Amino acid sequence: MLCLPRPSLTICLSNLLVLTLVGLLQTSAAAQDPTQVPEKDPMYALLGEFAGPIAIAENQYEPLAIQIRPLADNRFEALQYSGGLPGQTTHKPGSIKLIGQRSGDFVVLSGGPYAVLADQRQCIVVNREGKRIGTLDRVTRTSPTLGAQPPAGAVVLFDGSNTDQFTIAEMTKDGLLKEGADVKPMFQDFDMHVEFRLPYMPAQIGQKRGNSGCYLQSRYEVQVLDSFAEPTTFNGCGSLYRFKTPDLNMCFPPLQWQAYDIHFTAPRWAADGSKIRNARLTVWHNGVKIHDDVELPNKTGAGKPEEPLLLPTRFQNHSDPVRFRNIWVVDRGLTPATPFPVFPKAKPVEQKQEAKKQEAKKSEPKKQEAKEQEQAPAEPKTESK
Repeated sequence: MLCLPRPSLTICLSNLLVLTLVGLLQTSAAAQDPTQVPEKDPMYALLGEFAGPIAIAENQYEPLAIQIRPLADNRFEALQYSGGLPGQTTHKPGSIKLIGQRSGDFVVLSGGPYAVLADQRQCIVVNREGKRIGTLDRVTRTSPTLGAQPPAGAVVLFDGSNTDQFTIAEMTKDGLLKEGADVKPMFQDFDMHVEFRLPYMPAQIGQKRGNSGCYLQSRYEVQVLDSFAEPTTFNGCGSLYRFKTPDLNMCFPPLQWQAYDIHFTAPRWAADGSKIRNARLTVWHNGVKIHDDVELPNKTGAGKPEEPLLLPTRFQNHSDPVRFRNIWVVDRGLTPATPFPVFPKAKPVEQKQEAKKQEAKKSEPKKQEAKEQEQAPAEPKTESK
């Protein structure tokens, strides 16, 4: 039997403990890939949007909506909206911030006029007397421009097959573009469609939570950030970085695909290098216009200085694993006027399903009428004398 001196034994045990801790940390990190839906995370199960009617008086109801996001240490934040979710026609400006702590598979949110008990499927809304006044069902929204196909004459920058249209780029094994990609062709006036997916990083806040950006001509940044369940924020998702907040925060939850549709017009210059017209920009986020023909008097944030020289558009590497797909550009200097944004048409399967639903709705009254006739009591017969 080999006996080690006591100091050597202490050193060996210390090294073993360090190696064990490192292994556990590496295993934990590998198990919590922020680009993938976590399999066993009770916090993630409560992330999302909820909407439905609540009773405000006898036989009077109004729409209510809540966005819930997890933070560190089982804590939650939420925003409560009157009228509906941002982007819905019934949505009313303004929001109320709620906070909560998870207990098992649900979270109790407080801070507004109602108490809210949220689980994976729904939110139960309770008034100050303890009476249940409504149930908000989980809602999963999709951008109406998601999956938009490039029109004739468009330049396809990325479709998941290769990175040939980039000078610097890396693709994932499942055919997505990683953050930190520089576009090879350079454009002056253009329309760009880009889809992106934010990572799930509940322990981070602010600019450390799913940060990237679309740098148009390397000068003007449309911010990409996990700003879900936050008020419209300067430098938040959809912002023109360090210049202008979006008109509405249309950020969806992390790990859900989103879309930017960007209409950009470059500045114009005189022969002596002086600028004679500023750049202009319109942005739709998940189908909702959040910047309307905004004039850009200068570069935004950390963009390259303005000058009469084209530079590449870039998808920023801010060290957070944001993923991109379905990126295409219409060069308006080369392509005839094309409607933009592009709203995808229903696929044949979806059209058939919709047709079946409509047919079922039409036949439902007839079925009901026939059912009522079957169930109706027979009239007594009268015999003639």
